[in-house]
Amino acid sequence: MTGNRSRPANGQHQVLQVRARPGHRSLGTLQLGHLVFPCALGRGGITRRKREGDGATPAGRFEVLDVYFRADRGRRPSTGLPVAALHPDDGWCDEPEHPRYNRPVTLPFPASHEKMWREDRLYDIVVVLDCNLTPPMRGRGSAIFFHIAREDWCPTLGCVAVSPRHMRQILSQLRPGAVMEIL
Repeated sequence: MTGNRSRPANGQHQVLQVRARPGHRSLGTLQLGHLVFPCALGRGGITRRKREGDGATPAGRFEVLDVYFRADRGRRPSTGLPVAALHPDDGWCDEPEHPRYNRPVTLPFPASHEKMWREDRLYDIVVVLDCNLTPPMRGRGSAIFFHIAREDWCPTLGCVAVSPRHMRQILSQLRPGAVMEIL
């Protein structure tokens, strides 16, 4: 579960801008050019001091890297980004003291981890953001993804989430080098 980190030839980046809605720190908007979509954010709102387990969405500018999807639940997303199917043994290490912290792992895995093959729909399409990846710093947050929102739009654990239809629409516009800017 690693991806292609190539840059666009023209040096320009597509920017997905994410902002919290005034008075609703766990709800926001995601803007791509003239398109604006509702999104769910972490229960702690947006923070500049991200810590593992704080439930906040980290502020910053993060490259949009790899797209994963559940092939048993839908078609492959149409996008210029690298795409791969998830498997039941895919996981992501969230144990700050482990050498694989904030990295993909194969299950079973002895340290604390997140299962990427979920029973709910959240990771039916999941996009890896370059948040605390290069290099990962212990305790600064792991598994910060762009994924599918819950139907009731309840807060995430720190990710940015949109509806399945909007996810497909957004991905269809993206190519390598795109960035998510969380303000």
